[in-house]
Amino acid sequence: MKLYALIAIMAALLAAAIIFAAGTWLSAGPVSIGFHGWTALTLGVVFSLALGGGLMWLAFYSSRSGHDDDVRSGDDVFDGDEWS
Repeated sequence: MKLYALIAIMAALLAAAIIFAAGTWLSAGPVSIGFHGWTALTLGVVFSLALGGGLMWLAFYSSRSGHDDDVRSGDDVFDGDEWS
């Protein structure tokens, strides 16, 4: 039941963000965006999504391959010879 409530809340927040963005976009009036503006907007969105996806992939890959298993906790003490 908690999962459905969380999904409903997230969907409502997404809908509110879309409505706010559309209202803001439309309230700006008749502003025309040229070819270079649309190109910059498209490249910015594509590269931002690619960067976010790539970083998430690296985090999951690092976690699954065991690279994160060797990290020591903050409680470990180095006594000159070895970690204890």
